[in-house]
Amino acid sequence: MSDEDLQSELAKLRAENEALKSRTQRGISLKVSEKGGVSVYGLGRFPVTLYKEQWVRLLDMADDIRGFIRENEPKLKAKE
Repeated sequence: MSDEDLQSELAKLRAENEALKSRTQRGISLKVSEKGGVSVYGLGRFPVTLYKEQWVRLLDMADDIRGFIRENEPKLKAKE
């Protein structure tokens, strides 16, 4: 790599670093994983990654999951 290329790459990385630092609130974001899955970031320490078929099956169960949570509310803990 030439010196000019290195300087350009360094400037790009610095700008990207500043953009990441300036995020005031970490929201939920989606990315395609290296293996082609869908990763959801921002729910916890690690991303939740499933393949598209798994996400579709899970999303199809949304009402069942909500009902399960309502039925088991006393047993469940909430993250502070």
